[in-house]
Amino acid sequence: MKHYILTFLLATFSLTLFGQSSDTWTAFWNKDTTLIGYKNKNGAIKIEPKFTGLSSANKFDNIIAVSEEINGEWKSYYLTKTGRIVGIDSLYIFDNGSDCESEGFIRFKDKKTEKVGMFNGKGEIVVPAIYNGLTRVRNGMIVGLKGAGKEYWDKDNHSGCNHFRWTGGQEVLIDTLNNILVENFPYDNLINFFTLEKTKTPSSDTTRKSFLATDGTYYSFVDFEKEFRQWLTNNLFINFTEEKLVNASYDNIIWASTNGWTNSKKEKFIKDNFLILKNGLLEILQPDCDYFIFQDGLNPFMFEGVEFEKYFDNCGEAKDWLYPTMDIIVSHKNKNDFTQNHYEFLRTDNVYKLISVTIRNKKINISR
Repeated sequence: MKHYILTFLLATFSLTLFGQSSDTWTAFWNKDTTLIGYKNKNGAIKIEPKFTGLSSANKFDNIIAVSEEINGEWKSYYLTKTGRIVGIDSLYIFDNGSDCESEGFIRFKDKKTEKVGMFNGKGEIVVPAIYNGLTRVRNGMIVGLKGAGKEYWDKDNHSGCNHFRWTGGQEVLIDTLNNILVENFPYDNLINFFTLEKTKTPSSDTTRKSFLATDGTYYSFVDFEKEFRQWLTNNLFINFTEEKLVNASYDNIIWASTNGWTNSKKEKFIKDNFLILKNGLLEILQPDCDYFIFQDGLNPFMFEGVEFEKYFDNCGEAKDWLYPTMDIIVSHKNKNDFTQNHYEFLRTDNVYKLISVTIRNKKINISR
């Protein structure tokens, strides 16, 4: 049956539509917005609208996860740019959506073992399904979990629930050929994998985390939060002027007004509210300040348009592993009230920029 389905699927694609190409294809809907197809950069249709359900790729570079109805039955699989079909009914599902290509690779799940592997852009298995979990590829590296056990949400299974999480096991850092680079590599979302340095001894840089590699060297990576805190203390907060904050802000700042979210040019917004912003940010230097910093990603519903495309992947998800937002939340409490001020900084190419502000304990002013 699977052989028949595979043959049928292959027959449905015109080979003239596919071919090796660096052209990124873009998703488009049919007339009633129920099915998705793909066009090339010139607007020529490469795949007629036929995909739905778990198909989530807005752009098609090398390989995507798709689903379609065939003979009244839903089938999911991975499709390469050349028309190759692999991993039938083996989609890796994350946050109610299928996986998205990262650096030309995509994860799949063996349903029998519930373990995860990875295809390359040609549809070849480069990482076998021997891992309990895998991250996406980041600068040619992947964090994998092996040897973990299942812990069910309903341990006594009174509700018949089969949901579980992996516990225990060993986390390792591997490359895209499944070579182990670091045997003990606790997963940390704050690590910037694109700052890798290899040295003979652990790094002395206080913003870095070092790990002993299998070749005897040390791999070190910048920690986003440590980097951000150091930037605040050693750069933004020293001689904190209006000009300095303008230079450390995105061109347009989104802020919470009484009428909802709005945006203003940074120069005007900061000029009208500089003391509120300066004093609010400098609060975190006070020993009794109630605040915390956390990493997140740009909100795709708030930050749209060509200028923000680089900060999102082909499925429209924030690239928080490369361009995270660092959010400062400052709490204010008194007998009758509790408020929180939010300052969101986007890490652009090596520079942090204030991009969003919510002030609850002061009145934001915008002059006419």
